[in-house]
Amino acid sequence: MSPSPAPAGPGLRLRSATAAALVALAAGGFAGLTACDDSGGGASGSASPASQPAGGLPSSLESLASQAQSAASAAASTAASSAGAVASSFAASVEAKATGDQAAAKAELAKVSGPGNAGQDVHLTGLPTEQTGGLHAALVTITNHGGSTASYAVKVEFTDSGGKVVDTAFVGAKDVKAGKKASPVAFTIKDVDKPLFPRVAQAQRY
Repeated sequence: MSPSPAPAGPGLRLRSATAAALVALAAGGFAGLTACDDSGGGASGSASPASQPAGGLPSSLESLASQAQSAASAAASTAASSAGAVASSFAASVEAKATGDQAAAKAELAKVSGPGNAGQDVHLTGLPTEQTGGLHAALVTITNHGGSTASYAVKVEFTDSGGKVVDTAFVGAKDVKAGKKASPVAFTIKDVDKPLFPRVAQAQRY
């Protein structure tokens, strides 16, 4: 027969009572934080706001929150700097390849009244902003459908969702052989935070 358990001493009973009191206090605090307002005889449909500790957040939690905020700010700053660098590099690359074709195209189109004679030779394809650092840009594909070498001047307009012209870019291609293609890029640095749509305003073969 198993011996009867020894009666709990005063120390053990005191510790048990203390633990029970702490558990009850914690349960009461949790219930107070999550209790709903039942006044008025019906359910209000929303929980009562949790009361904030009188002393505010513990210092350890404040430190963690501060560190998280600092990390988020640093990440946002790094992302913005990276996008700006990509945009600058993209714009510089496009302008370097243009090598005077833009000025020649603008001068040629200044002589043209109306849409020009080469609209059927020009096609636009929007470029993903991930590749342009956020800038709005379009690949201007020029195909010489004629039977001899020719140069081209193209005016590209960037419009908003309402059709209003926000910016204009000029691109050109010199001495495109019959049946061959040229692919300059038109872009704008305006309204990077809004959707813009490229369209061919003028295209001239000369």
